[in-house]
Amino acid sequence: MEKMEKEFIIEGMSCAACSAAVERVTRKIEGVTESDVNLATNKMRIVFDSEKVSDDLIISKVQKAGFGCVPQNKETQGADGKQTAAGTDGSRSTAVNSSRSSSAANENPLSSQKKALTAAWIFAALLMYAAMGHMMHLPVPKIFDITAYPSNFALLNLLCAVPIMFIGRGFYIRGFKSLFHGNPNMDTLVALGSTAAFIYSTVLTFLIPLHPHLAHSLYFEAAAVVLVFVMTGKYLEQRSKEKTKSAIKALTALVPDTAVRVSNFGISNSKTDNDGTTETLEEIRVEDIRIGDILLVRAGQRIPVDGTVLKGTSGVDESMLTGESLPVEKSEGASVTGGTMNGNGLLYMQVTKIGKDTVLSKIIMFVEEAQGKKAPISKIADKVSGIFVPVVIGIGIAAAIGWAIAGADASFILRVCTSVLVIACPCALGLATPAAIMTGTGLGAANGILIRSGEALETAKHVDTVVLDKTGTVTEGKPSVNGVFCAEGKERSLVLALAAAVENASAHPLAKAVTEAALIQAEADAKKGLSPLRFEVVSFENVSGKGIASQVKGDFSNPSETDAKKKPASQTAAKTAPKKDKTLRVLAGSRLFIEENGIDCSLFDEEAQKASSAGAALVYLAADKEAYALITITDTIKPHSIEAVALMKEQKLRVILLTGDNKAAADYMGNLIKADEVIAEVLPQDKAEVIRGLQEKGAVVMMAGDGINDAPALVQADVGAAIGNGSDIAVESGDIVLVKGDLRDAAKAVKLSRMTIRNIKQNLFWAFFYNSIGIPLAAGLLYPAYGLLLSPMVGSFAMSLSSVFVVTNALRLRGKKL
Repeated sequence: MEKMEKEFIIEGMSCAACSAAVERVTRKIEGVTESDVNLATNKMRIVFDSEKVSDDLIISKVQKAGFGCVPQNKETQGADGKQTAAGTDGSRSTAVNSSRSSSAANENPLSSQKKALTAAWIFAALLMYAAMGHMMHLPVPKIFDITAYPSNFALLNLLCAVPIMFIGRGFYIRGFKSLFHGNPNMDTLVALGSTAAFIYSTVLTFLIPLHPHLAHSLYFEAAAVVLVFVMTGKYLEQRSKEKTKSAIKALTALVPDTAVRVSNFGISNSKTDNDGTTETLEEIRVEDIRIGDILLVRAGQRIPVDGTVLKGTSGVDESMLTGESLPVEKSEGASVTGGTMNGNGLLYMQVTKIGKDTVLSKIIMFVEEAQGKKAPISKIADKVSGIFVPVVIGIGIAAAIGWAIAGADASFILRVCTSVLVIACPCALGLATPAAIMTGTGLGAANGILIRSGEALETAKHVDTVVLDKTGTVTEGKPSVNGVFCAEGKERSLVLALAAAVENASAHPLAKAVTEAALIQAEADAKKGLSPLRFEVVSFENVSGKGIASQVKGDFSNPSETDAKKKPASQTAAKTAPKKDKTLRVLAGSRLFIEENGIDCSLFDEEAQKASSAGAALVYLAADKEAYALITITDTIKPHSIEAVALMKEQKLRVILLTGDNKAAADYMGNLIKADEVIAEVLPQDKAEVIRGLQEKGAVVMMAGDGINDAPALVQADVGAAIGNGSDIAVESGDIVLVKGDLRDAAKAVKLSRMTIRNIKQNLFWAFFYNSIGIPLAAGLLYPAYGLLLSPMVGSFAMSLSSVFVVTNALRLRGKKL
């Protein structure tokens, strides 16, 4: 079985009953394991066995259900299903292109929708004036007076209603089409109610010459104005839905349309290269950029794609990626991200990633995926939506029969039946969840918190325990030398230079820390005029788990001693003594390793004890059977880790520090950040077992880790939060990606989840409450006791308003602060 996941654009959906129908028919296909339809985006995400199911089969099943279906390939298609420009290698197409196409596709329909709505309202105003002007004692031409010329009055109403019904013909086409396909929807309810009122009124119009009093029983305004209210609601709903996509649109707009490509680039000279060839600048489309191209980014321009700076220095605004407003300094060798804004400097960059591989494209795809996947809470609305319309039709027919038995006249029965049909609103049910999730995930993306799915967003609400990996999550993940304790007669410069010579051949993170410290020391010595120390490693042996043994050749004198022996400048011509190079056996590693070689390290006991209790790693250095130094190395805590834990505790979350470090180091860090529990000396492969153990005790766990080494634990956790670094996001590692690498965002993700789920529950409550109150009122349940009965126009207005209310309530999330 070969699983495949694809997205399709579903055309012709108007309410939750439509999306439920599409899900129902596709889930019945043998080989389909998942099918989710998002009413807010008109997209279907489907997972199927490619050996059993084809695109054509899916499309045919959806079309038989009465809906259009167009496959959307994220790499080569826009959201409207149209092919976007692609190169021969397909690399030009991106999620950015897809989203741009989607935006373009949505703007024109909204504009034409507005024009049609304006025309409909003009005719609706005329119809309302004609139908009700005499009731309000407004001036009406005598020829259309309801008492003197009832037939003319009826014909005027008919003539005003027909243009409105023509403008809103889509409701009839879609409504009856879905009814004939056995999948009635909101359009069906509107079409049935409006058609019934129109036919009834038309028949009465021809009977008026025989019975003039029938002019008072016409329902042309109900038949037509119902459409105008529903059209208005749909327009406002669509406009609001567009706002829920604002996060993606804002990201998409960050990529410039063009870039400046540099030919014959010379790093040493901005105008000519080493061969004297003049550089040439060419303005090209972003889609034409290729990996390896060299681009020029001027001050104030946006960086078009991901790359590496070859030349220049500038501050780059990366707020679109990290949410941080302060510019990040970029110079030769630094990575830059497409969509970020160059500051005042001039940058030459070499392209490293294009198309769907860029960070921005991944973010957009990530957010779109989250908006396309449903939260478990939406299942309630899905189940109701699937049977909602048939039930409403049944209630309308039952109410009509009931009032007929009770002896009501045809006009009253028609009013009740039409009101029931048009007041029902499956739209609000269908929009309650996706509108809130789209807004919530958009808010998260704007704050550097990428949430993979609606399920992850919902699950995060229930988290009660947060497990933090130490290295790279709580700490920087970059060990650095914070102490050098030298034996008597040995200087820091000598110790670090010798240690770096030995450690330079090792790939261990501690070795890198020593090497970097030696470079910094050498630069400081150079400024003082001291000669650099150079050592040659003759032989190298890495003793696993213990340290390094090397034969090193060089001058083992301290730099200050060597320079003190130099002769005055006036005697530089005189013969100087040769350097006393010698070859010694040098050891670097643990205390046990040094002492196994017969060297006493007790002179560093006091410093070692203090450093160990503070969680530092200890590297001892010895040469020629003599202890030279103790070098202490620590992993610096991130600036906001302590604050992050405090935020988690404010949300009543239990915080556990999980690390492979020794217990002393782990306890020190745990006390520093005030973790509730510290679990130390755990191997990477065993971290998932620790998570499982917590879950077995009833905990709902969020695991925050670097997204690579902690992958098994991230997968095991109820919610995996992968720490990103702002330039290379591990998008496949967790349910949530914290782009800035800021642990405070883990706490914010939980807060965002709770806010979003609360918003969804508010929306669902309103949708259910509205229907449970509105439908009985429309059916005339309170008419016998209180004389209260809703008109079809009031019902259609309330129905439209409920959808707008739900989307507007979801949009409130955009103004929230995390």
